Amino acid sequence: MILKLIKATTAASAAAWSALWTFPSILLSAFVIAWAAEAAQFLMAQGLALAILAWLQTLPEFAVEAVIAWQAGKDPSQTHLAIANFTGSLRLLVGLGWPMIYFVAAAFGWKRERKFISVELDAEHSVEVFGLFLPIAYFTFIWWKGTLSIWDSIPLTASYVLYLFILWKIPPRDDAGEALEDLGVIPRTILKMPPKRRNASIWILFIAGGAILFFAAHPFLNSMLAIATSLGVSTFVFVQWVAPFLSEFPEKLSAFYWARKVKTANVALMNMVSSNINQWSILSAMIPILFVISAGELRPLVFDVHQRDEILLTILQSFLGFLLLLNLQLKVHEAAALFVLWLVQFAVPSWRGPIIYVYLAWCVVELLRLVIGRQAPPAWRALRTTLGERFA
Repeated sequence: MILKLIKATTAASAAAWSALWTFPSILLSAFVIAWAAEAAQFLMAQGLALAILAWLQTLPEFAVEAVIAWQAGKDPSQTHLAIANFTGSLRLLVGLGWPMIYFVAAAFGWKRERKFISVELDAEHSVEVFGLFLPIAYFTFIWWKGTLSIWDSIPLTASYVLYLFILWKIPPRDDAGEALEDLGVIPRTILKMPPKRRNASIWILFIAGGAILFFAAHPFLNSMLAIATSLGVSTFVFVQWVAPFLSEFPEKLSAFYWARKVKTANVALMNMVSSNINQWSILSAMIPILFVISAGELRPLVFDVHQRDEILLTILQSFLGFLLLLNLQLKVHEAAALFVLWLVQFAVPSWRGPIIYVYLAWCVVELLRLVIGRQAPPAWRALRTTLGERFA
């Protein structure tokens, strides 16, 4: 017994110390992938480059959720952990990630111009905005029926495929000459290379960054788990907040990198929105598939009252984020309110019930403003123009 305890303690200590190499590795991978995406946006649609980036960045989150979903298939009592991780990661993106992007950009913008800025989205970003709406709308049906089955994976995956297809039809940026000087040294150097070397360099950066992330993600999470355990963090809190925060760390680094330039704050925000779309569609579609394979029988995940509340809270928060981006802007009061509402539910879990009604009321107000305004929001007009140009 004592020998087992010594071995467990030694393993936990080794996992904690591995943070010394895994943290710098995660940091490096985030910058390498961001450089590749910055250069790639001039060779393909910016949204498609960000979608590839989001795929690579959310690999750790997919890995964590896959393990939890597999365990839930063996033991249905673990379903609450699968829902906790899924909803926690999504709420972190909107409640912490989006405001972080705004306030980083605002801080650097204030330093230069002495005024509060709004993060202004481009017309083509309307594809990401409405790409976020589709899986949220379907997940409202999932919440209503109280189960997540393997059949739900089909429409969720289809919504993501449609999103990628539209992005694929959008041409690369045509303002390369104007924007090239705004890039960092590495992506600017790559874009000045001959076409073959340029394309090869971008793919090498994507692959190298993804490989570093792939090999460092698991030990990084283990090291952070060991540190969290030593600090007395509960399993549920770790699964809902700590693990998602750590697994989303690469995209937060990339977002900070872009947001501090102010001009590319919209790229940072769309990077986060792409991750939202990933997790609402492909990640949630993966959960019932692994659950069924692990369980060895065709049965759905069944939600209890608490889990349904967690899902509803997450749906309303993301839907509110969608409504706020319909004007292709993120403003100071919106970012501040999103952060405060997230912080309250994080700090005082018992207040999550009332916060559901706060999100609901805010959503109703935004919808009423749309109806009273009697005018299509800028994102909808931009989407119609974009689709008209690409699919005429």
